[in-house]
Amino acid sequence: MTWPDRVTWPDRVSRLDRVSRPDRVSLPEWWEPLLTRLRVAEMGDFTRLPAPADGARDSAVLVLLGPGEADGAGGPQGPDVLVLQRAATLRNHAGQPAFPGGAADPGDRDAADTALREAAEEVGLDRTSVEVVACLPRLWIPVSNYAVTPVLAWWREPHEVRPLDLREVARVARLPIAELADPEHRLQVRHPSGWVAPAFRCRGMLVWGFTAGVLSALLDLAGWTRPWSQDRVEDLPVAQDHPLVDTSDEPGPASPAHSEPGPASPERARADGPAGSRTEPGGSRTEPGGSRTEPGGSRTEPGGSRTEPGAQRAAAGSPPVP
Repeated sequence: MTWPDRVTWPDRVSRLDRVSRPDRVSLPEWWEPLLTRLRVAEMGDFTRLPAPADGARDSAVLVLLGPGEADGAGGPQGPDVLVLQRAATLRNHAGQPAFPGGAADPGDRDAADTALREAAEEVGLDRTSVEVVACLPRLWIPVSNYAVTPVLAWWREPHEVRPLDLREVARVARLPIAELADPEHRLQVRHPSGWVAPAFRCRGMLVWGFTAGVLSALLDLAGWTRPWSQDRVEDLPVAQDHPLVDTSDEPGPASPAHSEPGPASPERARADGPAGSRTEPGGSRTEPGGSRTEPGGSRTEPGGSRTEPGAQRAAAGSPPVP
C-alpha cells in the first residue's frame, strides 16, 4: 500500500511532508480502511469543540502504530500502538497512560517535529524509524488551554524503547490493537467530578482521558470497533487527588515525560473538550469517545455504540493481522 494523496483542507486530517528519508513508503494492508476514512474525516469525527485560532498552547502527541511484537509462535500479533505511563510522583497526571508527546518548543518545525522530538526525549525513539502518515485535527482542552495535534505515524523499523527518566516516565508498552478492541477490555470510567468517558484496561494499564478518546476515534474510523457494553462504568481510583494506575490486572508503573495534556482534574471539572463531558439540555456529552444523551437515546462519539430511536449502531469487525 502506498501513500494516499495529500490532504490539506482546513479542519480535516492533513498529510504532512514525510519526516524520514524514503520518497514513497509501502504500508501494511491493515492500514485500510483507516487511510481512506482519514482522507475524508473532519473535525466533527473527533470533537465538536474547535480549537481557537490563537491563545491556546500548541502541543502534539505521537500515535505510533507498529507491526506488533512476535507472539509465542514467532509471528506478529497484529498492529499495536506505543503508550507510556507517567511517573506516579508527578504533580500532574500522575500514573496516567498517554501517548508520547508534549508542548511545542520554539525550534520545532511543526506538530510532527514536536511529537517526534518528545518521543525521542521520553523513550529514546529513533525518528528515522518512523514515517509520519497524517496529522489529526487539533483538539482543544479548555481546562488546560492546550491545543493538541495527534500525529499518526507508522513504526517502519521498531526497536527497543524505554523510559529515559524514571522521574517522569515509569513504563513504556506496545498495546495490541486487537486487545484494545476486545469488548472485555473496554469500559467507562467515572471521575470524582462526575465526568464519564470510555477507557481501556490492557496489560496492566487503565487507559483513560484524552488518550482513550483518541484511541476510540481511531478504532471507529478503522472499522476495528467491536460492540461493547457502555453500562460497565467504574469509578476512577484516586489518591491524594491523583488518578491511580490500574491494579486490577498485572501491576504497572506510570508514564510520559513532559506533559501530554489530559482531561480535567478533580478540582476543575469543566472538561468540555476532548475526553471531557459537559451538561446540555437533556443530558451530558463526552468527546472524543464519550457519551451524549439526546431525546430518545444516547450517542457515543467517536468510540463505542450509538443508540437512536428504534436502532443501534456499532462499528463491527476486528483488527486484521498482517
